[in-house]
Amino acid sequence: MGGMSAVIDNPAGTFSVPIIDISPYTGGGSASDRAVVAAQIDDAASSVGFIQIVGHEIPIAVIDEFTAVMDDFFELPLEAKKAYRTPPEINRGYAPPKSESLSLSLGVEPADRMNDFFEAYNVGVEATAYPELELPEDQYASNTWPAVDHFEAAVSAYFAEASRVAHTLTRIFAEALDLPPDFFDGYTDHSLDVLRMNNYALPPGEIELDGELTGMGEHTDYGIVTVLWADQVRGLQVLDREGTWHDVAPADGALLINLGDLMARWTNERWMSTLHRVKPPIVDGTIERRRSAAFFHDGNIDATISTLPSCVGAGSRYSPITVGEHIGAKLAGSRAGQSNPYARREAQRVRQAMRRGLGQQ
Repeated sequence: MGGMSAVIDNPAGTFSVPIIDISPYTGGGSASDRAVVAAQIDDAASSVGFIQIVGHEIPIAVIDEFTAVMDDFFELPLEAKKAYRTPPEINRGYAPPKSESLSLSLGVEPADRMNDFFEAYNVGVEATAYPELELPEDQYASNTWPAVDHFEAAVSAYFAEASRVAHTLTRIFAEALDLPPDFFDGYTDHSLDVLRMNNYALPPGEIELDGELTGMGEHTDYGIVTVLWADQVRGLQVLDREGTWHDVAPADGALLINLGDLMARWTNERWMSTLHRVKPPIVDGTIERRRSAAFFHDGNIDATISTLPSCVGAGSRYSPITVGEHIGAKLAGSRAGQSNPYARREAQRVRQAMRRGLGQQ
């Protein structure tokens, strides 16, 4: 299945997100089989920046139980959900609609600042998971678990599976980049990982359908790699190199994978962190429900990310930065409304895309 692609037809041509079977890494394949997968990942990461993977071996029962408790939480009344809010600097708990703006994580000012209409719930790795390390408790914060039956157990089970997949992917990345197999281990052995559960449906009358709604503003992901489970409902859009947005939905049983800014820095943009957004799927004047869950594998907070020697070429486009500095600036943008001073290259790309994309919305 490694040679297949999910193809979406559009007026500007054909855009495809490759489907890659990673079972040679998860199920025990030969060295030659793994090398084929690594080459496919390298090609997709260099050309598209989004990938679909099958052969990830997350049990269907784990996904079903996880999505069921997501539904149970998001079906609670808004005021009940707001009881689980945390301060903007704590990337945990509930985020109600229009309390964030992902485009600010790139330093791009939206017309109506905090205007993303999705709601979300975040959990992540806690400092207590690494008692031998002195990790900052604001970034490795304790989780807030809602009073929903089986929520903590089901979410924790999926979190563990998504983490396994992310670590498998970094092993594949190492081979694809001609690095030692364990290269990324020293950067991710207390990784700042967060699982964000997203809901794109709102009760009737809570929002005006004026054609300018932003489900989730254009952004790149912040860390190393994102493992995304999503409904097969249109809404997610990916920007190609020509500045055209394309609808992307996962194939049956597939997870969507995209690279984050830290991987773009590491590889000096040999691999790109691809711009994407979510537009509200509107059917007959109402928003069709869409759910997703993004596992962000961001790396150790104290790790310094510098361009890989094999990717420097004529010179590095990026100065070294720690994971903590990078993620902190990103979150200050999306959650606290502070424009990101470290995202000049990414912001320039967004603005160019906005200009090219006029009339393509």
